Amino acid sequence: MAKYLVCGKYIGEGVQGLLSEGGSGRRSVIHELAGSLGGSVENVYYAFGEYDIYGIFDMPDNSSMAAFSLQASASGLVSVTCIPLMLPEDIDEAAKKTGRYRAPGVDWLP
Repeated sequence: MAKYLVCGKYIGEGVQGLLSEGGSGRRSVIHELAGSLGGSVENVYYAFGEYDIYGIFDMPDNSSMAAFSLQASASGLVSVTCIPLMLPEDIDEAAKKTGRYRAPGVDWLP
């Protein structure tokens, strides 16, 4: 399963919904939606700052994570950002792969 950091910001009446349902109530909804898409939620955290809520998700694939984001965002009451997470070993594997790249406006490759 792919792991994601999901960041959410409540918009307008979404804040009122959070206040009426409580953090635990919204956490249950988040777990239910992720589960219905074949995924799971490691944990949910509320915060103050740029985002109101953060979660660590395990989802089967990018399209499942996109489906979660689309369904949550479709309400217009929350804005969702999904960030794929990688282990250090994933970076090790990426570093072993080479490709040819030319920077914009540069006619040579190092």
